Amino acid sequence: MRVPFTNLKAEYADLKAGLESAAQRVVASGWYILGPELDAFEQSFAAYCEANHCVGVGNGLEALHLILRGYDIGHGDEVIVPANTYIATWLAVSNAGALPVPVEPNENSYNIDPARLEAAITPRTKAIIVVHLYGQPADMEPINVLAARHGLKVIEDAAQAHGARYRRKRVGGLGDAAGFSFYPSKNLGALDGGAIVTHDPDLADKIRKLRNYGSRVKYQHEMQGFNSRLDEIQAAMLRVKLAKLDEWNSTRRAMADFYRETLRTIPDLTLPIASPLTEHVWHLFVVRHPERNALQQHLAANGIDTLIHYPLPPHSQLAYQILGFASDAFPISTRMSAEVLSLPMGPKLSLAEAEHVASQIESFALQRSSNRSR
Repeated sequence: MRVPFTNLKAEYADLKAGLESAAQRVVASGWYILGPELDAFEQSFAAYCEANHCVGVGNGLEALHLILRGYDIGHGDEVIVPANTYIATWLAVSNAGALPVPVEPNENSYNIDPARLEAAITPRTKAIIVVHLYGQPADMEPINVLAARHGLKVIEDAAQAHGARYRRKRVGGLGDAAGFSFYPSKNLGALDGGAIVTHDPDLADKIRKLRNYGSRVKYQHEMQGFNSRLDEIQAAMLRVKLAKLDEWNSTRRAMADFYRETLRTIPDLTLPIASPLTEHVWHLFVVRHPERNALQQHLAANGIDTLIHYPLPPHSQLAYQILGFASDAFPISTRMSAEVLSLPMGPKLSLAEAEHVASQIESFALQRSSNRSR
């Protein structure tokens, strides 16, 4: 049996009629940018996130970047970011001209550790970006309390957490603003795209101008802006997929429950923990193993696709050598990067496929145990 990491073809087949009808409707309309499909999606997604405003943009990185620009955060400012995240979180800060200040994660959740935040705050700190990594919301209550005490903005990087909840509230409305990605493999994915969600009408209005060359009225430019717009076909397709999102997230939870129950006794395998404060949406199911590379090779040899999220933390990337961090500056993030392995996950993962994954992990553990006993 071959088990793909995620099955986008099967997701498309499930919604084929609706997706193709949406695309054809847009093409026939002759209106492809900043039109009624985007307006309708923005309204629907804002309501889904229990927020007041949504602004569609080009991708998730630009969503975070435009939030920072919208709050006039830039040169000379510092923004606290997770040390354990995809590099896009840091790039958004750098692209705005500010300095990313990393903070280590909590080892159980993989998310930024609220207990470590205050030590990273300086007079130049303007915001905290929290990442709801792998689909589990960060512990927002202590983060918001700390931010309010220091007058900081709280920005959610919700690229992996469409539909997740913290204390029964949707991500997207848990801070001052949130950036979403609609990369194809996300829980809510298009061909690509992104969005900003916020309760703040002034921020939403400013980002609507920033995304469109700094213009609200054609050829009248109020500020130096960017070209970052979610197009009509993407918006129309996202409307189709949004109606399916809760069902697909429920399937992800069922598969995650199966993995966690079946794999709980495997020696040396660390399983992800879902906080009782959250409703995890399992964008990724990430385990840890001290022999991660050997485990990945064993699974590949048995037809199972896996990925590593992420093999190098941002502070170790060539792109950020300019900041001068030592390789051991963030030992928790570094250790995680050497051990994490993402197993197949998605709304089209079948029970038979998950059983094959589990059986091969068990087989790997038995082989290792046998080798050690010789």
